[in-house]
Amino acid sequence: MSQPFLPFALPDIGDAEISAVTEALRSGWVTTGPKTKEFEQRFVEFLGGGVEAIAVNSATAGLHLALEALGIGPGDEVIAPSLTFTATVEVARYLGADAVLVDIDPVTLNIDLEAIRKAITPRTKAIMPVHYAGLACDMAPILALASEHGLKVVEDAAHALPTLYQGRLVGTLESDITVFSFYANKTMTTGEGGMVVTRNTDAAKRMRVMRLHGMSRDAFDRFVSKTPAWYYEIVAPGYKYNLTDIASALGLQQLMRLPAFVERRQVLAQRYLESLADLPLILPAVAAAGGQHAWHLFVIRLAEAARIDRDTVIQELSNRGIGTSVHYVPLHRQPYWRDRYRLTTDMFPQADLAYQTMVSIPLYTAMTDAQQQRVIDALHEILV
Repeated sequence: MSQPFLPFALPDIGDAEISAVTEALRSGWVTTGPKTKEFEQRFVEFLGGGVEAIAVNSATAGLHLALEALGIGPGDEVIAPSLTFTATVEVARYLGADAVLVDIDPVTLNIDLEAIRKAITPRTKAIMPVHYAGLACDMAPILALASEHGLKVVEDAAHALPTLYQGRLVGTLESDITVFSFYANKTMTTGEGGMVVTRNTDAAKRMRVMRLHGMSRDAFDRFVSKTPAWYYEIVAPGYKYNLTDIASALGLQQLMRLPAFVERRQVLAQRYLESLADLPLILPAVAAAGGQHAWHLFVIRLAEAARIDRDTVIQELSNRGIGTSVHYVPLHRQPYWRDRYRLTTDMFPQADLAYQTMVSIPLYTAMTDAQQQRVIDALHEILV
């Protein structure tokens, strides 16, 4: 009898989360309300570092709000890696700005510092480093370069909760704004959702206004007021980016479990690193001293010595009931970005090589040791 299909990712949701969501539904507050405010506060407490937090309905929304609050607009350029999901830079186009895509470091798969340096022009206004798979970019030189040129830094931390860099959590560094994702396969989930964090009080105020239609008063404040509070003013053409209390109730429970989640991910990742070391693979880079990899993804790459190609590995794993993914088809290969900016694969040699050889294998907190052993055994069968 064949074994059940092993998915690439699976959210870890228990009775506490189900009860919290049920309580939120019964409370009468199903849109943005007290649970969302509590979620923001608890997130701030988790990070520390004197930041403010703004809950949003997706990390994409958060990135859009971030660039808008920093004044990015038509004619501006935003630098980001090609090896990322399109959400990182599509938000620049929402605002009429241009995305400038650059190559990656071949070891960490994070944005390459020298590629950033070479891409800076008089039109450049921001750098958007992506903490790929949960491993922090080397932020100190990126921040120094940004400071040298008067550029804003918005961290795409969709993979990076909780990621440490030089002993500090991503989200508490000196960048202008950091954006986290709570999508279904992330290190914690609200189903859909995200959190924007910043120390910039003006940017935080702007993002809160723009999060909900450009209203001068938060909807929650209006509806809980003890005195008539029907009046509001539209001060900007805002968006509909607020997070619901239903999602926040789920997020509060997940946040409490996050330390246990990351501990389990560390155990699973370490086992992969040890058990796959003898195969013709390039295994993921580990965090430098003072760092912590969040292990949102475990991305293996086929070494030159491998006798089969990436697509065959994916098919062979599928034949054995094991799900995988590829993170990502680089943006320079995507029709919109390729055609708009006349991009070619030889402009991104490291990102393109990584793409052609990479596979994301299953890693999630609900994964059992036996399930992980299935993946390990299957890779040995396929690659030895």
